[in-house]
Amino acid sequence: MTEEVIYPMGINLTLKIISGKWKPSIICYLGARKRRNGELRRHLSGISQKVLTQQLRELEEDGIVKRTNYGTVPPKVVYSLTESGYSLRHILVDLSVWGEEKAKEFNATGSNIVIKNTSDLIMKENENE
Repeated sequence: MTEEVIYPMGINLTLKIISGKWKPSIICYLGARKRRNGELRRHLSGISQKVLTQQLRELEEDGIVKRTNYGTVPPKVVYSLTESGYSLRHILVDLSVWGEEKAKEFNATGSNIVIKNTSDLIMKENENE
């Protein structure tokens, strides 16, 4: 029997699943199509291979990402979102839009916040692929 885990609200479990600097970005980039490890690394400049692998494994364990190994030589492994991952991605895109609007508000009062990859850019890229 597994140990009972209690969360104050459902959002606490959601935040646990997406916790990690790169997980929300990984989910967003997997939005429209399957991607190989190298493609993800190119999109996520600054992520180490170790962290990418770790976060992909955690997302796979949580049922957000599916890993497909084609069993070929050289090895071909692709990552895609599960149905649950797609539903979470929609929420993350909405959060991104909210953050972009908030950055504009902060910048209007003297902050200097730059959003490198806006939700429009990510959605446009996914439509083109």
